[in-house]
Amino acid sequence: MNRRAVFFDRDGVLDVDTGYVSKPEEVRWIDGAREAIALLNKQGFLVFVVTNQSGIARGYFTVADMEALHAWMEAEIEKKGGHIDRFYYCPHHPTKGVIPGLVHPCQCRKPQPGMLLAAFRDYGVSRRGSFLIGDRMSDVDAALNAGIPGYLFTGSNLLDFVRQILARQARGCGI
Repeated sequence: MNRRAVFFDRDGVLDVDTGYVSKPEEVRWIDGAREAIALLNKQGFLVFVVTNQSGIARGYFTVADMEALHAWMEAEIEKKGGHIDRFYYCPHHPTKGVIPGLVHPCQCRKPQPGMLLAAFRDYGVSRRGSFLIGDRMSDVDAALNAGIPGYLFTGSNLLDFVRQILARQARGCGI
């Protein structure tokens, strides 16, 4: 298939990274985040979240806690007219943790491209026209390792940042 997608890191891009966010009351949305997702949906992009969640391996919260948070986030995004096609997460950490089986190197923890490659496979995503937005170089490296551009978000308004990327794309400047 030929479906374009945008991949977002979660903490630091969609919500303020305050460290191991696992409950709705801990979420402080980045300005324009929900609106950016709605805009991308209207533009025909699939939207995925790809997030390292080593707090699971460390025993800070459970998979069920994280899935409940993601369901809440999805409902909040829907209130702004957008949706996430799927949340992909890596529960592993290569060296730190207390949960057996989750402390080891893996192919899904960014900068490895495993989560992105899973979305390509699961949803027929095309590399052409797809990109990732993250707040760390490991996010950008994961995008490059998957064969798509990655953008480093260091601003305060995600909607403005996404509009700039889409404008460059429309001018044929590539992504």
